[in-house]
Amino acid sequence: MIRALVLSGLAVVAPLGAAAHQLVVFASVDCVAVSVEAKFSNGKVTQQGDVRILDGENNLLTTLQLQSDGTAQVPLDSVDHSGGLLIEVDTGSHDNYWIVTPEDIARKCGS
Repeated sequence: MIRALVLSGLAVVAPLGAAAHQLVVFASVDCVAVSVEAKFSNGKVTQQGDVRILDGENNLLTTLQLQSDGTAQVPLDSVDHSGGLLIEVDTGSHDNYWIVTPEDIARKCGS
């Protein structure tokens, strides 16, 4: 009886452990660059991964590597951001994205 309770308890806890390591992506604009941050939901910094920058039409503009602190910088003058940007981060085992709208960029650039 006790063994059955322990095993049923593990079955409930196991999915929570698997869900605890989601990738969290955040991007902000300062009118000069888009700053990208990636970390796991448990707070651990993502130390490696690809950052893909796509335009509003889903065309790949450039690919960058995350720095060891889980960040990347995308100079706005290096990409066509008129239709907004889709920032995708892929660590190989986890991925997620952030959308930067044209309005986000205009708001930060005083337009």
